[in-house]
Amino acid sequence: MKNEARRDFLKKGLFGMAGAAMLPSAISGKTLKTSSFQSDNKLVYRKLGKTGLDVPVISLGAGDTNNPNLVKACHEAGIRLFFSATYYGEGNNEKMLGDALRGFPRDSFFVGTAAIPKGIDHKNGVYTKDSTREGLVKTVEDSLKRFGFDHMDFLLLPFAAKRESVFFEPLLRAMEDLKKQGKTRFIGIASHSWVDEALHAAADTKIYDMAMPAYNFRAENKQAMNEALGYAANSGMGIIAMKTQAGGYWDKERTQPINSKATLRWVLQNEHVTSVVSGMSKFEELQQNLALMNELKFTDQDMKDLKLAYNDNTPGMYCKQCRECIPQCKRNLDIPTLMRSYMYAYGYRNLEHAQHTLLASGIAEDPCSDCSTCNIKCTSGFNVKEKIQDIARLRNVPVDLIKG
Repeated sequence: MKNEARRDFLKKGLFGMAGAAMLPSAISGKTLKTSSFQSDNKLVYRKLGKTGLDVPVISLGAGDTNNPNLVKACHEAGIRLFFSATYYGEGNNEKMLGDALRGFPRDSFFVGTAAIPKGIDHKNGVYTKDSTREGLVKTVEDSLKRFGFDHMDFLLLPFAAKRESVFFEPLLRAMEDLKKQGKTRFIGIASHSWVDEALHAAADTKIYDMAMPAYNFRAENKQAMNEALGYAANSGMGIIAMKTQAGGYWDKERTQPINSKATLRWVLQNEHVTSVVSGMSKFEELQQNLALMNELKFTDQDMKDLKLAYNDNTPGMYCKQCRECIPQCKRNLDIPTLMRSYMYAYGYRNLEHAQHTLLASGIAEDPCSDCSTCNIKCTSGFNVKEKIQDIARLRNVPVDLIKG
């Protein structure tokens, strides 16, 4: 009966999901080169900070990609940056990416990964005593084995958040040493929460080459974010934006897609953003991204499509990670992490990523059982209790069912 209930859940639930002040600064510093993938598309390049690399403004975030032929097509089209993470597919995503790229000259692409350290306190935005230098070094060495390369081009420290996490000595020294040892050419941070604080801190360490912040048109405080991006970029750091699609849909049922071209154009108006990682899983998405580089101007229609032209409070799928919900919660739940899990499940249809994020929140079996009503007032307008109870069902679904 339990297996039948789980299958029913997967069938009916997550698997069944059949203003100018709002804009960043204007686009600049682009050069055009012809793509070898399709003759009528041109690639727009920008320089990635002090790395000195000229890279296309679209890069591949391979977390949603399991097709090596799509990776090869990206390379043939001129896409040069490829990013994975150590927990994507339990490491299999790194192996797939390495296998797909190995037939190309090593100097014709740049590959990177986010090495997840142990002991992350997601709710408070810090690392802990379990986040050891030795543990991170082993994680990176295991990644290199899966990639099949003697070095990677970019190594990211993920979930860098509060200033103290960015300056956390064991991991800071590990990242610095891994670069000195030649296991990675460049190092950076990736951040979902306290992003503006993390960007300032990363620049102040004076060791990081780049950052991958969550940045999109639904950012909580755009002025603070844009200032932080400028601060990091002016220190020499390259900026590669993630979470640019803000959940991909306005609704759980996926009947109202967000204009993906408009979201990318919004991000790329910011001259401090070098590139965005796009989670392409279909060849059509690659073609769309290539075509986008011929039409980067953010339009009035884009403004309307993204609901920036008027005061629209549509909740959407994207949690701004403002964290104002946590002190309101009687159970002190890590609601921002739970909301990211919900977005991965319903917005991006990546149940494996959603479950990994869900478990990182430390969620209990029935986290809202003690509350007959929920008094949390979400700044994004979410029905917090409803979303938590919905996504909590994923907690006990076996991984093999999710993968299958």
